[in-house]
Amino acid sequence: MKGSIEQDPRGLIYESYRIDGITGAQCRSIFFDWALGMDSARDSREDIGALLEIYGGANPDHPMTAVLRDGLQGSATPRRRGGWRSRER
Repeated sequence: MKGSIEQDPRGLIYESYRIDGITGAQCRSIFFDWALGMDSARDSREDIGALLEIYGGANPDHPMTAVLRDGLQGSATPRRRGGWRSRER
């Protein structure tokens, strides 16, 4: 299955679920590497959701499942929070 799905072509997420004793910090590092390696034209929210369906259901307590859930919540559309437009006029 490694590398056979379009959401995880290099198999990084797949392999993270196979590593015994992997920590949350290691999973975050793998997730970051996965995100940097993905095509920017892809919808990361859809990809993360698909990865959760594929891997997370069978591994609900795995640290990567928690990282994927956090990634899904954290991938909201960025919003401007400062600058002259945010000040009262």
